[in-house]
Amino acid sequence: MHPLLKWTALTLAVSLPLTAQAHRAWMLPSATVLSGEDPWITVDAAVSNDLFYFEHFPLRIQGIGDVGSDADARRPAAVLQLFAPDGSAVEAENGSIGRYRSTFDLHLTEKGTYKLAIANSGLFASYKKDGEMQRWMGTVADFAKQVPANAENLKVAQREGRMEVFVTSGNPTETVLKTTGKGLELAPITHPNDLFAGEAAEFTLLLDGKPAADVAVTVIPGGNRYRDDLGEINTTSDADGKINITWPEAGMYWLEAELSSTEGVSAPATERRASYSATLEVLAP
Repeated sequence: MHPLLKWTALTLAVSLPLTAQAHRAWMLPSATVLSGEDPWITVDAAVSNDLFYFEHFPLRIQGIGDVGSDADARRPAAVLQLFAPDGSAVEAENGSIGRYRSTFDLHLTEKGTYKLAIANSGLFASYKKDGEMQRWMGTVADFAKQVPANAENLKVAQREGRMEVFVTSGNPTETVLKTTGKGLELAPITHPNDLFAGEAAEFTLLLDGKPAADVAVTVIPGGNRYRDDLGEINTTSDADGKINITWPEAGMYWLEAELSSTEGVSAPATERRASYSATLEVLAP
C-alpha cells in the first residue's frame, strides 16, 4: 500500500477556506430513506467545487477500486466505516474509482438506521525552506523524520476531520447515532432521516464528547452549480452546543462545522483544527 494511504483526502479538503470556490469533500447516497424488502443504495464520493457535481477528483476510499498511478492517486485515501443498525460493521460492495468520483453499493439487509463514516486525524505543517513555502501532512511519528527541526516559520496544526451520512430502511433507529467522544461530532436531537421542508431540526455539536459552544456551522443546498446565490444558511452553536436549522425546501444538503482552538493540543502542534460534515436529505412534507 502506498504510504500516503494512511491519510484521507478529507484532511486536504478541510484545510482549504470555505468559499464558493473551495474544494469540498462529500459522500452522496442515492437515497437516505427506503422501504421494501431488499433495499440497496449507491453512494458517490468526490471532492469538488460545486456540491454533488463531479468536476475535480474522486474521494479515494481505501479498499474501493484501484487507486491508480496518476497524480490524483497520490492523494491520500479515505478510510470508510459502515455501521448496521445494531452497530456492527458491514462491507461496501461493487466499489470503483473513476476519474471524477468513487462509487460503492451498500445492501441494507437489516431494518433501521445505518451510518457511513470517514474519520481521520494527523498533523499539517507549513514552513520555509530555501526561501520557499513548504507544506507537509502526516502522522506524529513521521513528523520528526520529515520536517526539519530548525525549519523557518514553522507552524504545526493538529487536524481532525469527520464525514457522515445516515440511511434508514424502514423505521428510524438510534443505535448508530451514538457519538464516539473523539473530535467534533454531531449528536442528533432530531433524527437525521426525519427532516422535512419547512420544519426545524435540532442537533448538538460535541467536541471530545462535551458540548461545543460558538462553533460556526454552514448548511448549503445541493445544486449550487445552477444558481447564482450559494443559498447557504449560517448559524452558530449556543452555549449548550445546540443548533437549529429550518429547511427552506426539499433536497440534499451539505452541513459543515469547523473550529480552531489551542485547547487539547499535543506537541509538536500549537493549534487544533477540527471539522465535521454530513450530507442530509430533506423530504417534502
